[in-house]
Amino acid sequence: MARGRSFCPKCKSKINWFDNIPILSFFLLKGKCRNCKKKISSRYPIIELASGTGFVLIGIYTIPDYIYTLYLLAIFVLLLLIFVIDLENQIIPDLLVFVGVFLVTVYSIFFTPQSIFSLLSSGFVAATFLMLINLLTRGRGMGLGDVKFAVLGGMLVGLKLLPIWLLMAFLTGATVGSILILVGKAKMKTKIAFGPFLIASIVLAVTFGNSIVSLLGLI
Repeated sequence: MARGRSFCPKCKSKINWFDNIPILSFFLLKGKCRNCKKKISSRYPIIELASGTGFVLIGIYTIPDYIYTLYLLAIFVLLLLIFVIDLENQIIPDLLVFVGVFLVTVYSIFFTPQSIFSLLSSGFVAATFLMLINLLTRGRGMGLGDVKFAVLGGMLVGLKLLPIWLLMAFLTGATVGSILILVGKAKMKTKIAFGPFLIASIVLAVTFGNSIVSLLGLI
């Protein structure tokens, strides 16, 4: 649990409020700690930019439906947390997945006409598919964390967009993996977190999925 004020991970000195302004402080300090002059990870401004952009876009496209706005903001924060944690540690916390499933279930039951059975079915199908990959590859091709996250991801995209979501996740994962191998940043046996691709593809599927389905003549 985070406690107290922010501090430099290198020299442990506390960061003043004027050095802790999202994005702006990073550039004013030229990406270095004011005290020890050590380099600050670029992940901080990237996460801050992603968070700010997500919050603004969600607000623009959902207000004045404030309940829907709060729901999407909560889901967005959860997905961002999972994205960063899996990218850095190759682990997807069960608690975050369970909270997400709970939020989607409650919102579906009380605020949408969509059948909760349909959403749960989508999550079950997605998790079953990834579990089969896990079993067939003996855990080398898919982690159990990804399998559990698929329940939440499947509920978010729904049955209709489920194939599009998974296809995009595998394509983006394969593309990025191939690029990393070509530039020497990874090897064939290097493990790459799949959660970030699942999460990024949720956004792509929800944004462009219906257009793709329509283009393919599936509806």
